[in-house]
Amino acid sequence: MTTTVQATTPTGEAPRRSDLGWHGSSFATQVWVLTQRSLNTFLRDPRMLFFSLLQPLVMLLLFSQVFGGISQLPNMHQWGSYINYLLPSTLVTTAMTSAMSSGVGLLTEMSNGVIARFRSMPVSLFSVLLARSLSDTVRMAIQLVVMLIAAALLFGFTPAGGMMGVAAALAVSLVVGWGLGWLFLAIATWVKKAETMQAVAFLTMFPLMFGSSAYMPVSTMPGWVQVIANVNPLSYAIFASRGLATTIWEANPAYTLIASLAISGLIALVGGVIATRNFRRTN
Repeated sequence: MTTTVQATTPTGEAPRRSDLGWHGSSFATQVWVLTQRSLNTFLRDPRMLFFSLLQPLVMLLLFSQVFGGISQLPNMHQWGSYINYLLPSTLVTTAMTSAMSSGVGLLTEMSNGVIARFRSMPVSLFSVLLARSLSDTVRMAIQLVVMLIAAALLFGFTPAGGMMGVAAALAVSLVVGWGLGWLFLAIATWVKKAETMQAVAFLTMFPLMFGSSAYMPVSTMPGWVQVIANVNPLSYAIFASRGLATTIWEANPAYTLIASLAISGLIALVGGVIATRNFRRTN
């Protein structure tokens, strides 16, 4: 015969989790542990690591060869070679592409039961989103550094801005990718399906990428495309990254730099609020 004993408080009510001393870890500890967990998932999978690092190199190879003839245009001689024009913008577009995986990764964990297990623990749901954002930013930084090294060794990338300029361009790209990552996290909590997520993401990314100065000067585009490129928020980040790496500015340096960082921060704020609200409402 077994006897079930139920603890009660002095008022006769069942004790709450806090009354039993189960408070969970601090918010900072939760973010640290969850960030490490996401990074370990990435670093311990050789195939995921290999293809994640290979993808930006393939994109750089294709675009440098397909659009290489643009270097013959009269106003392109100042860059020295097309790779000097292309790589700073590729840092930004690669960061944007990598940001999409934040939403895909979150959807994967929502479907395989990992998030459901987190909900049963004394874990802040915002720490789950923040950890995902931070780990994906670290992964993004690894991709961009590998691409920079490959561009210098294999493609002859010679930035006039030196190491400091390239580091600043890398930092701008990471901020842009981090901000867009929150946008894709918000989309993930809204669409709930990976297929829909990818469709929305590509529909968002391609107009931003090709409707900007990422691959060719704005002055060479048709008039209506120039209007779109000049108001495209991605163009500000590309102008800033290219100017920092090459010291050749296509627009006002302070304006483009501040605008790119401010827009990224605003996207991160709005995306974070929406993602957190939807995430808490998701069953």
